[in-house]
Amino acid sequence: MFNVFIQGLWIIASLAILLCGIYFSFKLNFIHLNLKRMFKAISEKPDKANSISSFQSLTMSLAGRIGVGSLSGIALAVYLGGPGVLFWIWATSFLCASVAFAESTLAVVFREKDTGNIYRGGPFYYISKGMGNKRLAMLYAAVVLISYAAGTLSLQVNTVSKCINDVVSINPWIIGIIISIIAGLTIFGGVKKIASATSRLIPVITLFYVSICGYIILSHSSMIKPIFGEIINSAFNFKVFGLGVVSTLLIGMQKGIFSSELGLGTGSIAAAAADTEAAASNGLVQTFGIHIENLLFATITTFAICMSDYKSLFVADPNGVEITLHAFRYNIGSIGPILISAVITLFALSTVLAGYYYGECSLKFIKKTNKADIIILKLVTLVVIVIGSVMSSNLLWTIVDIMVGTIAIINVYALFSLRDVVMEEYEYYRRKW
Repeated sequence: MFNVFIQGLWIIASLAILLCGIYFSFKLNFIHLNLKRMFKAISEKPDKANSISSFQSLTMSLAGRIGVGSLSGIALAVYLGGPGVLFWIWATSFLCASVAFAESTLAVVFREKDTGNIYRGGPFYYISKGMGNKRLAMLYAAVVLISYAAGTLSLQVNTVSKCINDVVSINPWIIGIIISIIAGLTIFGGVKKIASATSRLIPVITLFYVSICGYIILSHSSMIKPIFGEIINSAFNFKVFGLGVVSTLLIGMQKGIFSSELGLGTGSIAAAAADTEAAASNGLVQTFGIHIENLLFATITTFAICMSDYKSLFVADPNGVEITLHAFRYNIGSIGPILISAVITLFALSTVLAGYYYGECSLKFIKKTNKADIIILKLVTLVVIVIGSVMSSNLLWTIVDIMVGTIAIINVYALFSLRDVVMEEYEYYRRKW
């Protein structure tokens, strides 16, 4: 019964994001596919010294997007729904990346400056100020705060724990404590330190992971064409799980949405921090992040998995990382799990940093905070990280699925309600730039 509720929630959320994406895609003349404008927006320099640049806001949002969802979440989707889920992840990016443009644009329009002279924004601000609905904004902020504290951050560490233990046996509590200490050193440095850390971590880890997957794919180049065929056939296979295309589509969209945060609004929290002149420019920056996740990471991860014998695996309490580790061990030997463990650990750490920032912004919206409130939040976050290392993967995925589905529905409702504001900013950007 509970699984039926979650599936129903995700059917509503997926359809809402899909329809919203199609609407904005046509209204905005498919600006989310204009790479030239995206690169121009990413290279934009901040107006003031020591401000957060567009590139830093991109890497901070990518830190939230490219976490375990990119490696274990996509792997779990392929394991459960077959290679065809990748087709629907591609479709999600092509049709719905415009949603990221809309939410990030609104985040800049309705943002505020906090006491540290740093911009704060996101769905809770455009729901409150743009729609005039403070209660719905408070609900959104509360769900984000709880979901990141209780689910997303725990899932990152849980994945790291399973990953490391596949290579060398270490008590999960010890892993959680170590990650908590490392994260704490950055978290206590504030948002600028978080932005600085992610801007250094993300490009390096991304290049490293893409290189490993590129090596695997090129080493098995003869399998590329058959895998493409399997992806298309699986995407439209009416026999899969008795539900066929519907099941594969839902799994693909669900993991595509979770791994890229598409339509959730959380990526726009990082977008709002950038010191940029045009709101739509930041919308383009964050749209590029969706494509990196859904078109690059999802694709190379899926191909690396499909080039292994992953179908022979049976995992009782799947996190997804087990499939990824198996694929890399199969393709490049015993060094594979070691390399992927390092990648997942660093990605998870960057996601923890971004996730904490989202939680802090949510708390600051819910109540007027003082130093003690923020210190307590930081300490609670570090404790949750430790506990997450030993929790059940199924329980964590269930928590995340419910929370993510809820904030997606709220956010899409807000985006559609404020569609005129998005169009005004788009027209202003198009005329001036």
